[in-house]
Amino acid sequence: MERKVGTISRGIRCPIIRQGDDLVKITVDSVIDAAKSEGFSLRNRDVIALTESIVARAQGNYASVEAIALDVKNKVNSDTVGVIFPILSRNRFAICLRGIAKAVKKVVLMLSYPSDEVGNALLTYDQLDEAGVNPYSDVLSLEKYRELFGNNVHEFTGVDYVDYYSNIIKECGAEVEVVFANQAKTILNYTDTVITCDIHTRVRTKRILNNAGAKVVLGLDDILTAPVNNSGFNEKYGLLGSNKSTEDSIKLFPRECKDLVLSIQASILEQTGKHVEVMVYGDGAFKDPQGKIWELADPVVSPAFTDGLIGTPSELKLKYLADNDFKDLSGEALKQAISESIKAKQTNLVGNMASQGTTPRQLTDLIGSLCDLTSGSGDKGTPIILIQGYFDNFTD
Repeated sequence: MERKVGTISRGIRCPIIRQGDDLVKITVDSVIDAAKSEGFSLRNRDVIALTESIVARAQGNYASVEAIALDVKNKVNSDTVGVIFPILSRNRFAICLRGIAKAVKKVVLMLSYPSDEVGNALLTYDQLDEAGVNPYSDVLSLEKYRELFGNNVHEFTGVDYVDYYSNIIKECGAEVEVVFANQAKTILNYTDTVITCDIHTRVRTKRILNNAGAKVVLGLDDILTAPVNNSGFNEKYGLLGSNKSTEDSIKLFPRECKDLVLSIQASILEQTGKHVEVMVYGDGAFKDPQGKIWELADPVVSPAFTDGLIGTPSELKLKYLADNDFKDLSGEALKQAISESIKAKQTNLVGNMASQGTTPRQLTDLIGSLCDLTSGSGDKGTPIILIQGYFDNFTD
């Protein structure tokens, strides 16, 4: 019988993960139990994905504010530090900021505007236009910002992040000066010691600051790259990808976990005879059209994945074939012609007009977004995702 269903994404429930738990066994058992419970079977090239949170939890990859502060103090060796381009997030940045503020006497907080790197807005472009402000060149003091725009709260959280971050710094015993600017070099008018907190543009920002003569330039990826007093750490990403755990600690992005995905793949093969792909995923990479938030505060969507997930999709656009190559066909003849085109397609379709409009993204980014949307970020209790049929096409 012809298959009538394409891609299916299932959230898989599992126990609450604690430090030291055997994630290979828990994942494999949870997926197999779900298949028995719901009456489906695993297939070759299914994808099993684990949220980065449970991987980091099993690793025990946590750090305290005190560990952050000590590492910052040792690395900046200055009473004043510029903290530039942080994202506006209580979950992602507030605890990191607390650690930074505890390490110095003064923080010059430079916020990008009208929004942060991932789309959280301080202001709208309409507000800038009405005030005659050019965000590409104008530098605003806190006083000027308040004069022009007053108090602005985030649409979804209801938080005035200017006040929120300022108060965190002051509560930690440091002085704060707030600046609004989008050119990295602006911070050097205030201090030559800088922690740049952007995520995806950090390499460029560091280069600009170093070329402009900054004395010390660190990114969040340079803090907690090694243990501090037995804390957690991430040698590659440091504080990037961290989340709030408690008011005084963070959960870091998981450390190296390639062995984990390979072990799950091998265990599934041993127990079911099916060759699946496995990945660890964090934030997806999609944009909310209402709040304008680009959902990618992690440094990468997937920190580890099996080799079958390397690359990009190689797909033909069915509507292009139907409207162009086979515009005179219909019914079974059209279906047959399109099927033959799919079977004969090349692996690399770059430049092929019949592939235009297909999604030009890495497989792990696409699948990670699907996983993130399926698992959610709250109380669904499904940190493991099983995706079936993702690599199917019209001929399967």
